[in-house]
Amino acid sequence: MSSDRSHARPPKLLEQVRRACRARQFSRRTEEAYTGWIRRYVLFHGKQHPANLTGGAVAAFLTHLADERKVSTSTQNQAASSLLFLYRDVRSTPIDLPHGVLRPKKQRRLPIVLTRGEVALILDELPRPHRLIASLLYGSGLRLLEALQLRVKDVDLERKELTVRRGKGGHDRLTMIPATLCGELQRQLNIVRRQHERDVAEGAGWVRLPAALAAKYASAARELAWQYVFPAARTHLDGATGRPTRHHLHETAVQRAVTLAVRNAGISRRATCHSFRHSFATHLLEDGYDIRTI
Repeated sequence: MSSDRSHARPPKLLEQVRRACRARQFSRRTEEAYTGWIRRYVLFHGKQHPANLTGGAVAAFLTHLADERKVSTSTQNQAASSLLFLYRDVRSTPIDLPHGVLRPKKQRRLPIVLTRGEVALILDELPRPHRLIASLLYGSGLRLLEALQLRVKDVDLERKELTVRRGKGGHDRLTMIPATLCGELQRQLNIVRRQHERDVAEGAGWVRLPAALAAKYASAARELAWQYVFPAARTHLDGATGRPTRHHLHETAVQRAVTLAVRNAGISRRATCHSFRHSFATHLLEDGYDIRTI
């Protein structure tokens, strides 16, 4: 005699969203953002299932974000992308937004470009390893997350090259390591190696790998080559594997350190981590270099 329990229940909505994100190889940050917005959308409408909501419900939520929550343009666009993904790719039921509900265009602002002297003043105020990270943003033209997601295997000191994996647009690229940073990078790699040896001795030593590699090369997650160049201070238990895992340094820690360094350096402009990359590009242009591949 068959039982209803023999039929597996379909996964819950947010699990469906996570599976759809992973099937498309979205980054973990994108997955967290999408599930977060979809959760807020459902709560906004009294926990109604999206199958029972229409384009008008999406419009009401986006209008609430803009008019009452006063969110930024980029935040509202991210929320809209999350909901369109939910209906189009997860539920396979595309919806039509009412006329007049527009995705606002992001305002274009001129980037903050630091002088060479200002860069030096800020770097002098930063502790390690934040100073080395900021130096790579400026000297190698990296974005903050690109620097933090570097693995040991991505650093080639002999050729003075860094390999950026899945940068903006999902593309890999090579960039240079300034000769002045090679010694400090080698010291950082030595610190990572010693820390990894201690982690392994204590029964830890794992890092999270890209999904496809984690399935194909299970043992790679404990190899030195895959450790982050700028690891977090503490390990945590990975929810999927239950293993003690060490992530990379969180970007907010670097952002806070740079904000404090800018203030301590006496610079009145609102410079951020991204200002180092803008300054890198500007200074290369001033020196006559072609920056189209940066």
